[in-house]
Amino acid sequence: MDPTQGRDPKLMYGSQSATKKVTVPELRARKSTLLGSPELAPKIAMVTAYDYTMARLADEAGMDMVLVGDSLAMVVQGLNTTIPVTLDEMAYHCRVVARGLTRAHLVGDLSFMSYQVSSAQAVESAGKLMKDGAESIKLEGGQEIAEHAYRIVRVGIPVVGHIGLTPQSVHAFGGFKVQGRGEGADKIMADAIALEQAGAFAIVLEAIPPDLAADITSMLTVPTIGIGAGAHCDGQVLVCSDLLGLSRGHQPKFAKRFANLGDAAVNAFSAYVQEVRAGTFPAAAHAYKANAQSAAAQSERRPPISASGDELDAPLALDRWH
Repeated sequence: MDPTQGRDPKLMYGSQSATKKVTVPELRARKSTLLGSPELAPKIAMVTAYDYTMARLADEAGMDMVLVGDSLAMVVQGLNTTIPVTLDEMAYHCRVVARGLTRAHLVGDLSFMSYQVSSAQAVESAGKLMKDGAESIKLEGGQEIAEHAYRIVRVGIPVVGHIGLTPQSVHAFGGFKVQGRGEGADKIMADAIALEQAGAFAIVLEAIPPDLAADITSMLTVPTIGIGAGAHCDGQVLVCSDLLGLSRGHQPKFAKRFANLGDAAVNAFSAYVQEVRAGTFPAAAHAYKANAQSAAAQSERRPPISASGDELDAPLALDRWH
């Protein structure tokens, strides 16, 4: 299926009215230490999206990057971890999100066990997401998957790394816990270096101490994108449902609510239920213009039903439309 189906061709193929697409070279060039000031290198704003509507809204807001994250397992599918989501499901969501974007750069997440087995598997999986609309891919892990990242980059697919708290390893960590304390900090530093050397153009730092994130950011020549990693990264990413206040239950410490759309949605649904039950919706303003012919005249046109009650004597309702 063509992921661009439904997009405005004028926006796709560079007419004068087209919106300028955010590119990998542009994102890489927004490394703060390269240009020396936030004014010259504005921080990168990134958010997750899993469907066309959310993607279109994020794009309209001026988002730099949109991530089709494997977090859809928890946000969309209601699962407890990201582990069960499949590569085919990730590809489907990449397709629908791609149709909603005209400016933001689209990153597709490689799902659990779609890249860990071998470099060949990683390249094949990355290629699948690219064919389904992704403009780069993200994979979790550091030194242990650096070779896979390198091979993906070598075939021309841009890579975003992801280190620190990597949710696909939640069971190994014993839960969703802050990483990079004590000796763990050295490993994350080494992971960051390995991914940069492998060719990643950006690296997500999740749930690590802010001082460690600052040290990694100043050390690398590629942008860091933080989520629960403090303010010194080159950009930030949040899950859309957390940002919009749509999530119920536990809210991560780092997930600021910029709106409270969950309560607004519940109130709207409740108002709808009440009006339907009261018969006040739909009102005349929500109905189409009635036919000029009166209902009485229409009833005269109805074919008679046999007095015997034999339904076969009356034409089927569908037959009257043929």
